[in-house]
Amino acid sequence: MKSMLRLVLLLAPAVVLTGCGKGEVSFADDIDPVFQKHCVSCHSEAGEGATASAYLMTDYNNVMKGTAHGRVVVPGSRMSSSLYLVVAGKTAPEIRMPPHNDESFAEGRGVMLSAATIELIGLWIDQGAKNN
Repeated sequence: MKSMLRLVLLLAPAVVLTGCGKGEVSFADDIDPVFQKHCVSCHSEAGEGATASAYLMTDYNNVMKGTAHGRVVVPGSRMSSSLYLVVAGKTAPEIRMPPHNDESFAEGRGVMLSAATIELIGLWIDQGAKNN
């Protein structure tokens, strides 16, 4: 039993680091579809999010460009990336994205990303936020 526990403890970090079997995360195949579905309606030229923050999410270059206040993706560090922090709910409720605070729920637009999707965005950033 001790050897089984020791094996589990040794393998657990490896499983976490590999994202439970997920290899390299692709911007085109994995991340951009999420942004197109959940973010672009507000973060495009005429959208509320673009007006408020000057942040466009219409393509890779705009995602990486950031806001009027600076970049929001720090390749290699999800915890230094405000994009990850706002989708993972690690900020004040009123700035979480996509909006899912009381006001957005009342407007019928309160949809939080799934834990798996949030983790995928985090993995993409940790893997260098590549345009792949």
